Amino acid sequence: MNILRTMPVEDILSRGERSGLVRRLTGKDLVGFGIGIIIGTGVFTLAGIEAKDHAGPAVVLSFVIGGVVAALAALAYAELASSVPTAGSAYTYAYATLGELFAWIIGWDLLLEFALGAAVVSRSWSGYIANLLGLPQAWFGEDATINVGAVLIIAALTAVAVIGIRESSWVTNALVIVKVAVCVLVIVAGLFFVTGAHLEPFVPPTQPAESGATVLEQPLVSALLGMEQSVYGFAGVLTAAAIVFFAYTGFEALANLGEETKRPQRDLPVGLLGSLVICTLLYVLVAFVLTAMVDYQQIDEGAPLAAAFQSVGQPWVAALISLGAVTGLTSVMMVELVTIGRIGFAMSRDGLLPPKLSQVHSRWGTPHRVTIGGAVVIMLLAGFVPISELSDMVSIGALSGFLIVALAVPVLRRTKPELHRPFRMPLSPVLPVLTAVACLYLMANLDVVTWLRFAAWLAVGLLIYFGYGRGHALLGRRSERSAED
Repeated sequence: MNILRTMPVEDILSRGERSGLVRRLTGKDLVGFGIGIIIGTGVFTLAGIEAKDHAGPAVVLSFVIGGVVAALAALAYAELASSVPTAGSAYTYAYATLGELFAWIIGWDLLLEFALGAAVVSRSWSGYIANLLGLPQAWFGEDATINVGAVLIIAALTAVAVIGIRESSWVTNALVIVKVAVCVLVIVAGLFFVTGAHLEPFVPPTQPAESGATVLEQPLVSALLGMEQSVYGFAGVLTAAAIVFFAYTGFEALANLGEETKRPQRDLPVGLLGSLVICTLLYVLVAFVLTAMVDYQQIDEGAPLAAAFQSVGQPWVAALISLGAVTGLTSVMMVELVTIGRIGFAMSRDGLLPPKLSQVHSRWGTPHRVTIGGAVVIMLLAGFVPISELSDMVSIGALSGFLIVALAVPVLRRTKPELHRPFRMPLSPVLPVLTAVACLYLMANLDVVTWLRFAAWLAVGLLIYFGYGRGHALLGRRSERSAED
């Protein structure tokens, strides 16, 4: 059986028109969804952690580098999403260009990215809400036997995601308004406490890493080249860029809403690029304010922004930051649950997952079975498994997806030159190839243990594909019927 068979673009487009999903979203809704999933733990925690551990004040440059790579990937997504609006995004693009096996791998990667992301974020949400409301740590803390808060928030948001995409967008947009307002407050209020001395040196000189660090904790590129492990300097800026890239992951979720967008050819590029530009600007300014308010070596890793304002005698701002963190994390989980439903729906529709998962609810017009199934897995992870340091896993899953999407642009232009492209990525194939190389280089700056975990996840996925997906794939069954005829 041909594991590199491709799905005809015409079939993808025709199925999208009769999928049962309802077109209710506008460009403004997509920008809200994009900001909703992008701004989360990245701005509230990673900026401070990476400034202290790897880059110093130059973490600002790390966010710029991450934003540039994300923008390049967004250009590729914008071309493919406007040309082939579908519920499967990168998974479907790979199916149409690189073949079934690559499509399965990228779909499996995306499920990893969003499921782990939702589990991690739900546990963070539980901790924030416990601190904000004084709830018992035995039920809401990281050391709880069952993290009840994480399970309850996933259950509540799943109900909203199942009831309807329009209702999901209303909830997301309301939460986005709150957390963007908090980010703006941080920037404006923080400017009054900027200390120039904290920004010197902007790029701290390279230093040996702390003793006790193992090879598994070393960036892959350093391990392969036999380089001595170090922090700060330009290498530290790149390492931080690979890790804070986690803060940009999620915008690709918008490409999964192509079959629920009123005018996907116009609105998808607006949502993808608009949300990314807004978030990059907020990230860079927040990172600058944080490192200018507090010496990077004294940054609190648990709650960097809140602690920074407490240190300058502004506890009321710290309280608002905690509120912003709660709303920010809530919107991230909302969009991740919606996205998991659409990716699973697309894979099931193609026969790579059981067909019942692609059934759409007759009243609500959402893929309710796969959304609920994904939520159950997330609740089990969030309730029982203490998850730490998994932002790298989310990053490597997202970067691998971006790499394949970038390569899909020139491939699809070559195989389908007549396809209508409302938005075109400039300078193809040079810019798409450059995007793929940049993604691969950022992946190489993630540590060795992340690559080993990623390899294990891929191995499990391949077992499922060869054990079930390959034999049940829609394309395979079509080929068999054609041969019989």
